[in-house]
Amino acid sequence: MRTNLRRNAIRLVAVASAFGLPLALVPPAQADPGVSAVQSQLVKSVTAPLVKNHLRALQNIANANNGTRAAGTKGHDASAEYVAAKLRKAGWRVTLQPFEFGYFTENSAATLAQISPDPKTYTPTEPGSSTLGDFSTMTYSASGDVTGTVQAVDLTLPPSPAPSSTSGCEASDFAGFTRGNVALVQRGTCDFEVKARNALAAGASAVIIFNEGQPGRTNTVLGRLAGPGVTIPVLGASFAVGEDLASPAGTVVHIKTDTTSENRLTHNVIADSRWGDPNKVVMIGSHLDSVVDGPGINDNGSGSAADLTVAEALGRIPTTNRLRFAWWSAEELGLLGSQYYVDNLPADQRAKVKLYLNFDMVASPNYALKIYDGDDSDQTGSPAGPAGSAEIEKLFEKYFDTLRQPHNGTDFDGRSDYGPFIEVGIPSGGLFTGAEGIKTAEEAALFGGVAGQPYDGCYHQACDTIANISDKALALNTGAIATAAVVYGFSRNLPGSGAPAAAAPQKKSLAAVAADGRVSG
Repeated sequence: MRTNLRRNAIRLVAVASAFGLPLALVPPAQADPGVSAVQSQLVKSVTAPLVKNHLRALQNIANANNGTRAAGTKGHDASAEYVAAKLRKAGWRVTLQPFEFGYFTENSAATLAQISPDPKTYTPTEPGSSTLGDFSTMTYSASGDVTGTVQAVDLTLPPSPAPSSTSGCEASDFAGFTRGNVALVQRGTCDFEVKARNALAAGASAVIIFNEGQPGRTNTVLGRLAGPGVTIPVLGASFAVGEDLASPAGTVVHIKTDTTSENRLTHNVIADSRWGDPNKVVMIGSHLDSVVDGPGINDNGSGSAADLTVAEALGRIPTTNRLRFAWWSAEELGLLGSQYYVDNLPADQRAKVKLYLNFDMVASPNYALKIYDGDDSDQTGSPAGPAGSAEIEKLFEKYFDTLRQPHNGTDFDGRSDYGPFIEVGIPSGGLFTGAEGIKTAEEAALFGGVAGQPYDGCYHQACDTIANISDKALALNTGAIATAAVVYGFSRNLPGSGAPAAAAPQKKSLAAVAADGRVSG
């Protein structure tokens, strides 16, 4: 009973503080004297206006650094330094964890033109645009300016009824390939990296990987290679473009790409509390990097700033369990920072991480209040998470229910920084307000906003600025983050019995997750 009083008091205090509600609406501290200090800190410190102050600082950093805070840029370095300085001032032990990663940016739009026999110019997918062209530059493609003859590589045209193409997957597919030609390869059953490497080894001057052609596999391929190192241009194209270039034999094309693809150094920011049981670590994270094309204030300045505000409030609070906050780098290139952290955490230290909470985009302007579906109650997409994930989901549900705020689920698919944690069996959960997905009529009825439009119309674009924020969603989710941090910071019984489960092999592989499903056929 006493534990329930504590949890309820903490929950309502966090709610009150997030909205600036009068203290009279909160149960008195005497309900449990042990949380009075926490109440005071939260009421004074965890407010949405303070989160907005951090968002303005991140916007100013982007403004001073070519409009971006992407990993591997001065904008990200300045963002990490800003967060670290605030944390040290708030009493946290701060570590900047360095790692190398594959940096990539497309400096200008690519060119793909048929020179003969039927001259035409295909429409590129512009850098930073959400509008698909006829073709796109694959992430980690090299720069190049090539005119060459197209040579088909083991194509299946017309396509088979079901996806099955092995085009370019074996070195033997390139038997008889003429060095200097442009390899035309079909999407299929192996990674794009394999296709590109085989083409490079065969002497191709460039590679065009087009969609396979079955229903749902006709649009322009948006793909990525495994990292820097393929030294020729690599394009993804629609099925229509591939079919056009495949016939007649001897078609000549001009390809030009302008990219930067290289290894760079970046840092995760890790903050450990000086309080609590070091054998029971409650971890809270968000990615700090933006895409190259914009300042990333909703994605993911919103989660980063909310986490930072909560961390400032709790830095000197003696919690029962050890709190650890993380600001990940290079998430936008495939969860690289969180994956590096998990991969390099010794087994005995990994066992001490009892749960992980992730907050990635919590203020989308056309928002829905989405909770990661840790128990798979929605019966959509990926299965349930590690044991304890369902309990985390229920905590957030109770928070929104307390406020009489509608909420819905979002698939627990590992596409953000909780992915590496669930792969090793650590209970996880978090919140999300939507990205490029389209808001449904049902969601518009629940949350307001505009049905049929993206949750965030500026997703991964230059317009993801301080103007691209829902203050209401930011306030609601800041309260939820504070609630979870305090509840789990003081809980004697953590979700999943406080111990990581066995790894969850039923989850999709990190290789697929990291590239948003775009590394392979």
